[in-house]
Amino acid sequence: MFRLSFLLVLLSIPILSGAADSSTNYQEEYQRQALAIYRDTIAMRTALGHGQVPVMAHYLADRFRDGGFDDDDIHVLPYELPNGEDVASLVVRWRGDASSGKRPILFAAHMDVVDALPSDWARDPFTLIEEDGYFFGRGTGDDKFGTTILTATFIRMKAEGFVPNRDLIIAFSGDEETDMLTIEDLASTHRALIDAEFALNADAGGGALGTDFSPIAYQVQAAEKTYVDFELVVKNPGGHSSRPRADNAIYELADALTKIRDYQFPVRHNDITLAYFAQRSMTEEGELGAAMRSFAEDPGNPKASAVLARSPSQVGITRTTCVATMLAAGHAINALPQTATANINCRIFPGISVTEVEAKLKEVIGNNEIEIRLTYKPKSAPASPLREDVIDAVTKAVKKLNGDMPIIPYMSTGATDGRALRSAGIPTYGTTGSFSRAEDSFAHGLNERVLVSSFYGALEHWKLVIQELAGQSP
Repeated sequence: MFRLSFLLVLLSIPILSGAADSSTNYQEEYQRQALAIYRDTIAMRTALGHGQVPVMAHYLADRFRDGGFDDDDIHVLPYELPNGEDVASLVVRWRGDASSGKRPILFAAHMDVVDALPSDWARDPFTLIEEDGYFFGRGTGDDKFGTTILTATFIRMKAEGFVPNRDLIIAFSGDEETDMLTIEDLASTHRALIDAEFALNADAGGGALGTDFSPIAYQVQAAEKTYVDFELVVKNPGGHSSRPRADNAIYELADALTKIRDYQFPVRHNDITLAYFAQRSMTEEGELGAAMRSFAEDPGNPKASAVLARSPSQVGITRTTCVATMLAAGHAINALPQTATANINCRIFPGISVTEVEAKLKEVIGNNEIEIRLTYKPKSAPASPLREDVIDAVTKAVKKLNGDMPIIPYMSTGATDGRALRSAGIPTYGTTGSFSRAEDSFAHGLNERVLVSSFYGALEHWKLVIQELAGQSP
């Protein structure tokens, strides 16, 4: 997931300068409530195998009840994963007055996290720790940031007397970090509970800060690539290692992998990626910035696409990518290998079929004796159209809090629950309300952290966005 933190310049919150200020500077009741939810849920080890997702779902359901939401509009939906573990989703509907005549807006985030081993961390990953202007802990960014901010914002705005002009719906899934089955269950079995005109995903998008904490740009996710795993399998009779044979399973697999390494899939583009490069070029200097600008103007420019292909951060935005990620071969050190396998992980550009990519891999390898197996059920979705109302709402919020900067739509090369929502026909847009420096990105890794000011800033961001999209007309 693409996580970023947020720099806030609001009269009630000090401007960030070099580092975030202590949370002791944030004393409004809604801020203290948000911090309490953040602290309590970080302490829940909602990683696969620990059985804590239902605990978190019920905990948040109680917070909504305490905040005045009708019990009939709060749904904790149990779900059993294939491994037998019980998880859950949480759906909460905030009923509006229907004055806009518009369908609901869905707000998505996920309660589960990637596991963390306390022995590996410098601090306890399941205790929210504030230090040097950061909040540390597993899920501080991905994605208990999202669940906390959305929960706290709904409760805050309801307490302030805000009445939306359309229904607003919370949908928190329970296994986004693994198979994303709970969001698929919501989109199918429980579609009536979450059906909406569009969704805002608090698990994607956000803004970038420079090394000096100065704001650079803000991105809104509107598309994701398809995730697929293929296994290459080479079989061989094998034999004694003292009697080498011309056909060797390891060598054949190595030849195939070299061919895949050397092949580049065709350059692709859509409205979102062209808009991304056009806006992104305003913030990128040198050869890379020039290539972005040229590609946006002419995606058929081979020199521009070649420069982008050399950038690990940009290559996935211009084409399908397939890369070897795991290897296994042989059964004894003194025997010829009977089997050699490799995992090929592909991230497929929207609109390209899995069968097309599989056929291309077979063509590139050029060896019919190598079997290609699909090992992961493909999950794809179309790009979401760039809605003017969503982009305008996010733009107004970001500019009010941070000043003028590029607002950039983008296609994620990773995966979020937004994929399932788009696949189900609900256009989805990723916006976290946060900003971060590149050097502070530790989601899924050790010592995950977000800026303290980013946490409190996102509370203001989401309030402004909701007011813009669901507030009463003047």
